[in-house]
Amino acid sequence: MFKFQLIKKDAKTGARRGRILTSRGTIETPVFMPVGTQATVKSILPEELVDIGAEIILANTFHLYLRPGDDVIRNLGGLHKFMHWDRPILTDSGGFQVFSLSDLNRIMEDGVEFKSPVDGSPHFFTPEKVIQIQRNLGSDIIMPLDECPPPEASRSYAENSAELTLRWLERCVKEFKESAEQSEQALFGIAQGGFFPDLRDMSAKRTIEYNLPGYSIGGLSVGEDKRKTRDMLEISCSILPEDRPRYLMGVGTPEDFIMAVERGVDMFDCVLPTRNARNGTLLTNEGTIRIRNAEYRNDPNPVSETCGCYTCRNYSRAYLRHLYYAKEILSSHLNTIHNLYFMCDFMRGLRRAIEEDRFREFAISQYENSVTGRILTSLPKHPEIGGQSL
Repeated sequence: MFKFQLIKKDAKTGARRGRILTSRGTIETPVFMPVGTQATVKSILPEELVDIGAEIILANTFHLYLRPGDDVIRNLGGLHKFMHWDRPILTDSGGFQVFSLSDLNRIMEDGVEFKSPVDGSPHFFTPEKVIQIQRNLGSDIIMPLDECPPPEASRSYAENSAELTLRWLERCVKEFKESAEQSEQALFGIAQGGFFPDLRDMSAKRTIEYNLPGYSIGGLSVGEDKRKTRDMLEISCSILPEDRPRYLMGVGTPEDFIMAVERGVDMFDCVLPTRNARNGTLLTNEGTIRIRNAEYRNDPNPVSETCGCYTCRNYSRAYLRHLYYAKEILSSHLNTIHNLYFMCDFMRGLRRAIEEDRFREFAISQYENSVTGRILTSLPKHPEIGGQSL
C-alpha cells in the first residue's frame, strides 16, 4: 500500500503539508529521514528513533549489497526484521555511491562497472539488478539506478547523463512490474538534468510519464551555489505532479529545508546531524554549539533550554564536553539523540506552521534565531519580507 494525501497548502508559498500512507505506517510530511546507511542509524537504537519521532529512515543499497549482501538480508527475513525497525524504510539506488566511492567505475549503456571499496572485488550494477537488490531488502520505497553528474559537468555531459538515467528508468520500471510482490513497494522516479534549466525541464517531464507513486529530485546540493539549487528546484517542482510526494535527495540543513519546502518539496535525508554529532557539533534553535569549546568546560546548562530531547533533559554541556574529550562512546550516542531530535522537531514545527498558514513567519523566526548560523539565501522569485524573500 502506498498513498499520498495532500492535506494543506500554504496560502502564500508553495509549501505543503501532506501524509504518506504505507503498509508499515504513516509518514507526516514535510519529513526528515535519518540515514541508516549500513542498516543502522549510527550510535542510536531503533527504539530511540521512535521516541524522537522518526517515522521513516533511509538505508543504502550499495553498502548493503556489498556487506552483508542482499541475499543474506532476504534470507533473514528482510531489512526491517534484520535491523529491528518496523516503520517505513526508503532505500536509494546506490548509484551515487558507485560514482563517488569506487576507485574505478565505468559507465556503460547496460549499467556501471565498479570495484568494491571494501575488498576491491569487481561488480556490475544494471538497472534490473538494482531493483532486484531492493526487492531482496524489502524496503518500502525504492529508487531506480541513475547517474548523478558532477556539479562541473558540461552541458553535453549533463544531457547524455539525463538521457541515460531516463533509459535506465524505463528498464527499472519494466523489471519492477515483472518482479513479484510489487504491491508492497513503491518505486520513485528520479529527475536529473544538472544545472541546465531546459534539461531539468525535460528530465522532469519525461520522468512523470511513467506515472510513478513519487518522484525524487537528484543531482542538487552537491557543492553548487544555493541560487542554482533554488532555480533548479523551482523548475522541477513546477512540473512534478501535486498529488505525489517530492523527495530532494541528500539535503540537508534547516536553511535547505525552508528553501525547498517553500517550493513544494516533501521529503529530505542527510547524514549531517549524525556526522555532526560524532564531531561534537550540536544543532539548536539558538545556533550551532561546538561542545569541544573551552567555554563549556564548567557549563551546567543543557545543550538547549528549548529542547525536549533525552540528552537535554538529563545532561549538562560540561558533561557532554567531558565525554567528547574522553572519547567515550556515550558522547556520540547522546549527541546523536539531540541532533536527530532537533531535526525531527524542526519538521514538526514546520508542519504546524503550514497548517496554520504562517510558513513565512516561521521561516523568518528561524533565521532571526540563527538556527543555522548562516544568512538566508535571497529568493527573489517570491514576495519579500524585510528585504529577504520567503
